[in-house]
Amino acid sequence: MPDLYASLHNNDIGHLRVVAALWGVELTASEVEAARRELCAALLDPELGREMIDSLAPEARAALDALAEAGGKLPWATFVRRFGEVREVGPGRRDREQVYLTPVSAAETLFYRALLARAFFDTPNGPQEFAYIPDDLRELIQHKEHEETKGKTFEPFVSVVLKEAGSLGHLATPKERAHPVPFSDRLLDDATTLLAALRMNLTPPTTDVPLEVVRGLLQTAGILAGNDLVAEKVRSFLEMPRPQALAMLFDAWVSSETFNELRQVPGLVCEGEWMNRPLAARRFLLGLLGTVPTGKWWSLPAFVGAVKEKHPDFQRPAGDYDSWFIKRAADGVYLRGFTSWDEVDGALIRYLITGLLYWLGRVELAAPEGSDTITAFRMASSAERQSSGVRRSTFDEVGKLHVSSQGRIVVPRSLPRAARYQMARFCEWEDARLEEYHYRVTPGSLMRAAKQGLKVGQLLSLLAKNAAAEIPPAFVRALKRWEVNGTEARVEVQTVLRVSRPEVLEELRKSKAGRFLGESLGATAVVVKAGAQSKVLAALAELGFLAEFEPGKQS
Repeated sequence: MPDLYASLHNNDIGHLRVVAALWGVELTASEVEAARRELCAALLDPELGREMIDSLAPEARAALDALAEAGGKLPWATFVRRFGEVREVGPGRRDREQVYLTPVSAAETLFYRALLARAFFDTPNGPQEFAYIPDDLRELIQHKEHEETKGKTFEPFVSVVLKEAGSLGHLATPKERAHPVPFSDRLLDDATTLLAALRMNLTPPTTDVPLEVVRGLLQTAGILAGNDLVAEKVRSFLEMPRPQALAMLFDAWVSSETFNELRQVPGLVCEGEWMNRPLAARRFLLGLLGTVPTGKWWSLPAFVGAVKEKHPDFQRPAGDYDSWFIKRAADGVYLRGFTSWDEVDGALIRYLITGLLYWLGRVELAAPEGSDTITAFRMASSAERQSSGVRRSTFDEVGKLHVSSQGRIVVPRSLPRAARYQMARFCEWEDARLEEYHYRVTPGSLMRAAKQGLKVGQLLSLLAKNAAAEIPPAFVRALKRWEVNGTEARVEVQTVLRVSRPEVLEELRKSKAGRFLGESLGATAVVVKAGAQSKVLAALAELGFLAEFEPGKQS
């Protein structure tokens, strides 16, 4: 960082004299350059420097300590938000009103004593403005934490490591952890559902974990390339033990540069072309969570509050709260400025913990009795993760399915995921229940499977391997007959016109409404084509026949 001489480079001689007066130094030089050299020589006297530091008000000393603890510099927006503004005044007003004698903030106190300077420095995100202590003045600041961080530089999304978990909040109260939310690895089942739907070119059904999240995780893991399945990785993923599959998705998520949690936060709508850095923000938050003791219920509100107090700019390295276009979905109000931190940045922290980390098996959650609002979380230890979750409510995939003679198949969640993935490709999907998936084999589903190269024999082998009991013989015969003969019977719902005499039907066929008549069902009955009922009734009226529609009667 610049030294004191460079930091004073753009200041007029009046400002130099103000600094000198506040330090108790008398300047004899009348030219700016000479005055600057004279002032720097005086201010770098160790004894004088210690006297100045000791004379600071507590608020100004706290601001100086914060800079020292951060390695000597902090983003300007972050610093002034915590320690107040430095007013922009010209030389005339400065000298006329002597604003330096009545500073409005701790930051302004340091600025007029040359203990604080501001400049733009290069960062991985481009040039950003920082508050800093001139390098040679830092040598005068005797502060233990400063000495420990001496020589280090501030990097975006990297901060002083918190040494005690208590700095990140506190243990959850009995009320906050009154009602634990059971651990669930349903993410794996939702991933199986999505993969099967994409393989069949079907619209995926609603899943417990949002489809956007499931799709994103599969893409980061390389199981999906866009919406295309990567066959070898799909097979490997579906055959993995559940704990290993969850761990694989977690590892892919942790290192992903494209998975963007901020754009998934419920209740927020992100617009425009602005860019955030989700990987850096995610790693920073996971680092903070790493200080929370495993196995202990921790207060979620307290943790979020601690991040807001100590590291509010964790995803905004320049402290910019105005350039991102984010609005509240409920009313369309744009959320800008630091006043919206809880609704945007705080919401992201809560979503990461109660959403992604929960779905990926890394935390257990809890809420107050009678409430759905999550107020506590518990970090899983590595041993708990290897044993399939915080409370081991997952299972080995050894379940069996049930088949009815009508072709209905009930699949428990405990069936091997690879088997359900294959099974789903032969079936029509019915509504899933809490612990079961319901399917039905139909001629249409078998035809769709056949177009994908699947054969009835494969379905029978799959059923035989995974059924809890013998497959009903009638269903087996039906499958084999369909494979040979195709569809042999069809049930249809049609509209039938019945008349009293054959002559009426003959006359109607000769009219302009004749094109709306379909298959003849005898001398006095005919099928009316779909959607043409009103036209046939109108034609009969024109011919002088009054007809009536009898709802509920079908032939």
